[in-house]
Amino acid sequence: MEETRGRGRPRKDPERLARWTPPEGWSRLVAWISPEEKKALKRVAVEAEVSVADLVRALAGGLAAGAVTHEELIGHVRKGLHVMEKIPTLFERDADFRVVDRPRPECAWVFDGEGAPTEKLDGTNVRLTVRGGHLVRVEKRRNPTKLQKKQGITDGWYVDTAEGAAEDKWILAAARNTDVTAWPDGEHSCEALGPRIQGNPLELDDHRCVPFNMEVPVYQEVPRSYTGLRDFLTGLDSRFAPGTLAEGIVFHHPDGRRAKIKRKDFPRSA
Repeated sequence: MEETRGRGRPRKDPERLARWTPPEGWSRLVAWISPEEKKALKRVAVEAEVSVADLVRALAGGLAAGAVTHEELIGHVRKGLHVMEKIPTLFERDADFRVVDRPRPECAWVFDGEGAPTEKLDGTNVRLTVRGGHLVRVEKRRNPTKLQKKQGITDGWYVDTAEGAAEDKWILAAARNTDVTAWPDGEHSCEALGPRIQGNPLELDDHRCVPFNMEVPVYQEVPRSYTGLRDFLTGLDSRFAPGTLAEGIVFHHPDGRRAKIKRKDFPRSA
């Protein structure tokens, strides 16, 4: 009698896998991914009833056949990269979530004197998509809930704003009040600022979006030690809105890495 296979995930056949030979001209692609990324790929693969390898190959096949355009693929890759590039704080934190004089290893390049220090603007993180000098999409950052954080989801992501939604009114006002006619096509991460956003610490008279890659002011001679940065930020004047205090500093490395420190990161007693 033929043995029936029970319900559940089918087991791999090692002997069959060992005998499989790829077609001539094929090459093997290997990439290191995190456990969370692996789970995400497996989830999609299970839904599609294929292996993860077939899922990746299907994406490549769709791109080669024109079923998936390179613009669509690049857009999703950029979204994924943006989620991955959460900016680390320069120093470790204590139980009260204040920074201590212990540099984070991934920020060592800052203390080696590398990277340009720019003003950290105090507003709301958004993303504007521009095509042909026209604004075609406005997204806002969504941070994980307490439950999601317990599930291991720590980084935020972007979601679309909605016309008529009260919580999006001033973000949309800032986006529409921003001149994007000279911006290159693509998705631009920005800080939305203005009278009705985050308490308007820069005391601005109107709403606008400032793209991180084009308009954020650069500071010179910024200290790179714990005490030096603490004292420097205490009375640092904003170059974007002179007469108000800057929220902090973001260091930009030429290779794309970033690191940040804010005035309020330091203990109040300091």
